Amino acid sequence: MSAGKDVFGDRIERSPPTPPQPFFHSRWVSAPEHVRDLGPTAGLPVGFRAAGVACGIKPSGRPDLGLLVCDAETPVSAARFTATGTPAAPVLVSQERCRLDALRVVLANAGCANAATGRRGLDDAAKTQGAAAMAVGVEEAAVALASTGGISQYLPVEAVLKGVLAAHSELRREGDTDFQQAIQTTDAFEKRACLEVELPSGPVRLTAQCKGAGMISPHFATMFCFVQTDAALSPETAELLFGVCVKRSFDRASVDGQLSTNDTAILMCSGSSGVRIVPESEDELRFGEALDALLRQLAILMVADGEGAARIARVVVRGGHLPSAEAAARGVANSPLVKAALHSGDPNWGRIPQAVGGALLGTAPLAIDIALEGIPVCSAGAAIPYDENELTEALRAKEVEYEITLPGEGAETEVFFSDLSHEYVTINADYTT
Repeated sequence: MSAGKDVFGDRIERSPPTPPQPFFHSRWVSAPEHVRDLGPTAGLPVGFRAAGVACGIKPSGRPDLGLLVCDAETPVSAARFTATGTPAAPVLVSQERCRLDALRVVLANAGCANAATGRRGLDDAAKTQGAAAMAVGVEEAAVALASTGGISQYLPVEAVLKGVLAAHSELRREGDTDFQQAIQTTDAFEKRACLEVELPSGPVRLTAQCKGAGMISPHFATMFCFVQTDAALSPETAELLFGVCVKRSFDRASVDGQLSTNDTAILMCSGSSGVRIVPESEDELRFGEALDALLRQLAILMVADGEGAARIARVVVRGGHLPSAEAAARGVANSPLVKAALHSGDPNWGRIPQAVGGALLGTAPLAIDIALEGIPVCSAGAAIPYDENELTEALRAKEVEYEITLPGEGAETEVFFSDLSHEYVTINADYTT
């Protein structure tokens, strides 16, 4: 079923089949041997409760407000937000009023981004932050906010306040299912995981709920990602691991090259397992590997759920200096021509050097090598013979890899991206009408 819309522009969710199982299924993510997928119904780690309710933000009546609570008295957290110059009110309030290393509550809503709403938006966000703090019994600085939906709409504060009370009464360890549903907008399927991580010091749980399908570009997306663990981490360790893993996952994802106003990613650690992650230990290494794999798979799921997407690709750029490699990779990933060719499996690889050249102005003559699905098609900037039937067949895969080599040595980077389809245009052309 394709996405519909409500009168306020909040997308009614598309509903194709759920993504493949097990959770780790992409060719570009290796599940660590010490990580076990417990399935989406295993519930949150010890020390966490969640709930999701419908409070009337979405006229569709679907769940639209989620509450996530860490019951530990001294939790540890880390957070990342959009890099845009026009951040939404909940982002600003979270950044300016929260202790981002000691968060205990996340209040998230769908159906209204509370972005481009000025002073009123900030005041509205602060009111909801205060209400969540009062309901849970924590200080306001421990409550992070996250909103997604139409930009320029004012948050229906009274509805949110009632929703906070309703959600608080339904908090439970198995509430991550309802919480996930409450944060989704154009998502076609859930992006959620529950993992057990075997460490030398003992097992810990690692769970996550993620949303996002459009307005997605490196430096985050129109996305949320909330991660929970019962492992005990220091603030410095949480900040380091989460920062590195976000750079290798969500910063590598692009659907349409558009940077959102509301991106939010938060890691919360209850420590309830009693397993402490000591810096520079084998525990830290293994936990970091699990967190990295979790976020990379979530990022790929987000790209695969790109509005109207039929297939996804990974562009790898090697050689040259890192800024040039980054520009080339993102130039290819965000090229409408490359993305349209990806959609149909068209072997017109000439769109790739065009995108690279457009991203690296003033570098002519640029002698690049190109291979698609391991099939070389260009060497030192010139076409070379290849089997077109073989290439066409290879490009029909659900996951396609492009490799580009720039002159020189040293750099290597990657970007995951989705195709560009007719449905993407339909969804976004009708978003508010």
